[in-house]
Amino acid sequence: MTGGNLRRVGSGAEIEAVRGVTCTINHGERVALIGHNGAGKSTFLKLLSGIYQPTQGHLSTSVAVHPMIQKSFITSNELSGLQAAKAHYLLVNGTLHGFQQFLDDVINFSGLGDFIHLPVRSYSEGMGARLLFSLLTGSKHECLALDEGFGAGDSSFYEKAEQRMRVFVESAGTLILASHSDDLLRKFCKRGLVFDQGRLVCDSKLDEALSYYHGTHY
Repeated sequence: MTGGNLRRVGSGAEIEAVRGVTCTINHGERVALIGHNGAGKSTFLKLLSGIYQPTQGHLSTSVAVHPMIQKSFITSNELSGLQAAKAHYLLVNGTLHGFQQFLDDVINFSGLGDFIHLPVRSYSEGMGARLLFSLLTGSKHECLALDEGFGAGDSSFYEKAEQRMRVFVESAGTLILASHSDDLLRKFCKRGLVFDQGRLVCDSKLDEALSYYHGTHY
């Protein structure tokens, strides 16, 4: 195990993935999450976005935090691409008002055309990735929790996706971005939170946080 606090519980084990973290993220901030694999970055993103609930302590959010973390569809792959898009839109917006405009954008950007009516299980890996990427980047959000590990499909789609991602990220009021790429973090973030074994060990300006991380791990 590379991070977290591992302890035995009966015949099994528990990992306390994040602990002792105290911080405030204000509206409009661009915050980088820095740390090795298993340091607690992804768990922290999932806590902020409500995917996980804290077992101890207190977490308060004043706006909905939209997670761009999952790498697969939240619905059954027996559904058509159209049905998957509708389920996603309902989950995010609570209504189908404006759905047709959203769907037209998704179809156009993903390049799926009439394949949107076929079951997701019949898609190639690239087609599925293009649809999922198009769904997740099809709306604006007040706060965005983003894991750089999210893929955007085949290489022919990459350049187009990169531009859409930039617009999507810059349209968010607040950004929390987990990444191992210093260049990517410098493109979008001003503040850095460094995690180590589940703990927040540095909260500073981005360049200072990166210097701290590299100085302690290399």
